[in-house]
Amino acid sequence: MALATIPGYPRIGKRRELKRALEGYWSGKRTAAELNETAATIRRANWEAQIAAGLDIVPVNDFSLYDHVLDTCALVGAVPSRFGWDGDVVGPDLLFAMARGGAGGEAAMELTKWFDTNYHYLVPEFSPGQTFRLASDKPFAELEEAAALGVPAKPVLLGPVTFLLLGKMHEGNVDPLSLLDALLPVYAEVVRRLAAGGAAWIQLDEPALVLDLTPDQIAAVERAYAALAEAKGAAQLLVQTAYGRVSEAYPALAALPVDGVGLDFARGPENHDLIARHGFPTDKRLVAGVVDGRNVWTNDLVASLDLLTRLQQHVPGERLLLSTSCSLLHVPYDIGLEEELPEAIRPWLAFAEQKLAEVVTLTRAVNEGSAAVSTALAANRAAIASAASSPLRRNEAVRRRLASLPDDADRRALPYAERAARQQQRLRLPTLPTTTIGSFPQTAEIRNARKEANTGALSAAAYEAFLEGQIADVIARQEALGLDVLVHGEPERNDMVQYFGEQLDGFAFTRHGWVQSYGSRYVRPPIIYGDVARPAPMTVRWARFAQAQTGKPVKGMLTGPVTILNWSFVRDDQPREATCRQIALAIRDEVADLDAAGIAVIQIDEPALREGLPLRHADQAAYLRWAVACFRLAAAGARPETQIQTHMCYSEFGEIFPDIDALDADVLLIEHARSGEALLEVFRTEGYAKGIGPGVYDVHSPRVPDVPELTARLRAILTVLPADQIWVNPDCGLKTRKPDEVWPALENMVAASRVVRQAARSLPSAD
Repeated sequence: MALATIPGYPRIGKRRELKRALEGYWSGKRTAAELNETAATIRRANWEAQIAAGLDIVPVNDFSLYDHVLDTCALVGAVPSRFGWDGDVVGPDLLFAMARGGAGGEAAMELTKWFDTNYHYLVPEFSPGQTFRLASDKPFAELEEAAALGVPAKPVLLGPVTFLLLGKMHEGNVDPLSLLDALLPVYAEVVRRLAAGGAAWIQLDEPALVLDLTPDQIAAVERAYAALAEAKGAAQLLVQTAYGRVSEAYPALAALPVDGVGLDFARGPENHDLIARHGFPTDKRLVAGVVDGRNVWTNDLVASLDLLTRLQQHVPGERLLLSTSCSLLHVPYDIGLEEELPEAIRPWLAFAEQKLAEVVTLTRAVNEGSAAVSTALAANRAAIASAASSPLRRNEAVRRRLASLPDDADRRALPYAERAARQQQRLRLPTLPTTTIGSFPQTAEIRNARKEANTGALSAAAYEAFLEGQIADVIARQEALGLDVLVHGEPERNDMVQYFGEQLDGFAFTRHGWVQSYGSRYVRPPIIYGDVARPAPMTVRWARFAQAQTGKPVKGMLTGPVTILNWSFVRDDQPREATCRQIALAIRDEVADLDAAGIAVIQIDEPALREGLPLRHADQAAYLRWAVACFRLAAAGARPETQIQTHMCYSEFGEIFPDIDALDADVLLIEHARSGEALLEVFRTEGYAKGIGPGVYDVHSPRVPDVPELTARLRAILTVLPADQIWVNPDCGLKTRKPDEVWPALENMVAASRVVRQAARSLPSAD
């Protein structure tokens, strides 16, 4: 009979218990024992929820204190040499040092996007001749913990090929897959121990199989699983893919000596065509990911059952495992927690717990027939019909306006060179001007005031006065440091997307809909359910106030349309491009209002531009075409003398650099500090003619860089780019840092800029 399972579950706790435990441990307010107790409580609650829903097989070791890729580094002993590891067990303090930076000043590992999601992982660091050894008992301990609770456990591991492909060689031009033969004995040992510990199924996640793979990479997959099959004993091995179609890897995947293959039929509907064309092996189970694990919309159960009927022409029901398309770490826990969502849209939504019910309902339908779940199917049909016919979905005025835009609506009035001359005449900035990315620390005082304002304990007038005081203070501090282009610090903003979504039509918001971005950083993505429109200006009031406090330029701060799209749960009843154009039109109106208010520099952040990039190269050009056009549509509302800046961070940008250039922003502020010299090499080979601010220090680590370090980094940048193009700034916003980390770091950054500025005789003085 068909069975119900999922690849993984959210791991932060329904009430964000893990965040409080982690940050308490890092601050010394909680012990390791208390942290471990909280982690065990979350795991137990997760397993109980899945069993209660009716899953037959439950994932374990999908939990992580910080990041599952980092856990894999610990498991196989892939610890960068700078951390001085003694070769014994990798404990939590070393793990957190690798993630956040060491107490001795050791730089944290690079952070980047996990495939095309908004989750971030720590990038494994390798070197030629790298050795591996088993250095963590985490999977075995969690399997034992689950077994003691009677959980039908399926240990989850990051597969060896994906692990290597996600990593980087930090010495020499060597393919990380050259380390596969050294890595496999450790994986084989892990598989043997899990099998000996009673694991009936062992899931190895290989999402890299949905990328464009070379024949050598596919051969590496075959070699890896030939070795692991020998180690599995009585356990059954499952190779789980996610995030799209497997394409050229399918024949090799189907032929692997494993017991199950997991395919994503939500993001990769073409996977059905592969099965229809090539067949499916009779010695394997198909884990059919028919419930979307990435979005929050109620699954169309009738459509899923139709797909399952077609699949059963090739795979009998008794060899099916029904599942979500990927781990549910990308969605919130439970729609039942959301008492404030509009009643009209609640039936349209399904979070993790509701997706469990959908998987179980589909499994019952396969096993017992549709009549056995007729009540659930009727309710589902009603929800789907309600969403399709609701007037909340459409705003005809927005649609008419977009349809009537002129062909040049996404072009600035003058080319860059002419704009730059006008902007310099207006701004009169020194060479190597200093700035920040936008946000300043969201202190406990700010968070408490926001909470009191939301509950009514603080009046609207008192809250506005409080925010004015915060803005005036941060402006004065920046002036005292000598920063050249200031920001207002964003104390009024809860989140860079939510703040705008709350002021736009077509958005809904949760109170408990948190998902993990990285470590203890969680976000609550807005839900875009209808056409997007801007009823009124969103930022002008605070931009005007901030600019009135100083004679220096203060940036107007906006989140770009592509980032708002990619960091939201987006409606699934129209193309993403159409929704993005609606958002772009709203941001365009805000740009025009800021410009009219006298704001000379407007920053439109697009950190998620690359994150929406399709994983397959064949699909990327179309996305980049409309994503770039949407940014340009938003920015083109500014006059030529008004400078448009944009910010991007924590992604691999080299392959899309021409598209970044095509954004036509006047200044690009971009992450650089964690990525070594990789970004500089891109500039060296590609060239760049506009303003550019490669971040000079990593804001996701608590360490404060000193002046010599920052000076050296700036001088390295000057070997690639001319001084008159370069801006000096941190990697990212400062929202999550403490004030006693931020102000010394910025003081050192300004000092380093002045040192380099003064040292270059051809450059003007800072004063």
